[in-house]
Amino acid sequence: MSKIVKKIKQAPNAPGVYFFKKNNKFIYIGRALNLKNRLTNYLHPSDPKTEQMTQEANELVFKKTANLLEAIIMEADLIKKHLPKYNIREKDDRSFIYIVIPKVDWAYPLLIRGRELSKYRPKNAFVFGPLKSFSLAKNLLLVLRRIFPYGACKLNAGKPCFHYQIGLCPGKCLGLITKKEYQKNIDNLTLVLSGQKEKIIKNLTDAWKIYLLKNIDDSILATRDENLPEFLTNKKIESYDISHMNGKETVGAMVVFEDGDFDKTQYRLFKIKTAKPGDDLSALAEMTGRRIKHRDWPYPDLILVDGGKTQVKTVQKLLTQNKINIPVVGIAKFKGDKLVFLKIKKSLRELISPSFDQLRKIRNETHRFANSFRKKILSKSMAL
Repeated sequence: MSKIVKKIKQAPNAPGVYFFKKNNKFIYIGRALNLKNRLTNYLHPSDPKTEQMTQEANELVFKKTANLLEAIIMEADLIKKHLPKYNIREKDDRSFIYIVIPKVDWAYPLLIRGRELSKYRPKNAFVFGPLKSFSLAKNLLLVLRRIFPYGACKLNAGKPCFHYQIGLCPGKCLGLITKKEYQKNIDNLTLVLSGQKEKIIKNLTDAWKIYLLKNIDDSILATRDENLPEFLTNKKIESYDISHMNGKETVGAMVVFEDGDFDKTQYRLFKIKTAKPGDDLSALAEMTGRRIKHRDWPYPDLILVDGGKTQVKTVQKLLTQNKINIPVVGIAKFKGDKLVFLKIKKSLRELISPSFDQLRKIRNETHRFANSFRKKILSKSMAL
């Protein structure tokens, strides 16, 4: 460990990729906007898995990059190549994020989870990843789309799409770009993601695009996990809330926070069917029970409920009955919000507690989601 400590102190204040090794074998690969700051965190790890990894490693290597874009691309490529055990262990491989660009006319990038990857083969799609977070993938595409715009809109729709109006679609919807020119943008996009930025710059004639490629704004690519408490950077949290108006139109909402950001593709709304009007605990139990039955939805690392001991006990009871071991915490509105723990080990409490501010934001987002849909007429297509 002393060798690694010495190496950390030598790290530059620059973006790059770092590799923890054991006997010359990669066991963890990460990237950072600032290598010095990120690696310094490993001197006092608060996560048991991180502590185990640092104790097991006997070598640390880092490589400085010109910007965060290059670090992100290098990290994804190396994780895919070496499959370090701690990268895979911290996250179910089926939950990694991939950018997929189908090899068809007028294509555009898709964001998919690893569990969907089997649908795409190298012969019919370009696949980039794995990426650790949904927000990182979104930010990456946003940066590149400003340089090489593409459209997810309908071809020749006859009216401008939203992204055309903000300069991110080249006019696919209005017939303002030829198929050949559009494909150049897609080809350049895949080359950037393949780490061939210099090849693009050599062949580009647009001085403004060359400038943008050479001067990527790292702040746009920096995701929330740069500043999040360590516990939240690679965890999946499901947050539950019940909403009704005087006992009528009761709905349950489930919000998902994963990899340092909200993932709205995993949000779910439950129309409460059996609980009596105004009985929030029964409604919470009904929602939780129905969610548990969906084993096709990967279970979270933590469940958050809006409420105190009785709400936490309600959810814990259902989990125990179904032999599911997931910690549950609540946020109670008592003399100001506070975290409520019941059957959780002290060591886990100490990991979760520093994340209180972010957990409260997740609770608030769940409350907003529940209320916004409760105010609408719930259609069968929306309810589960």
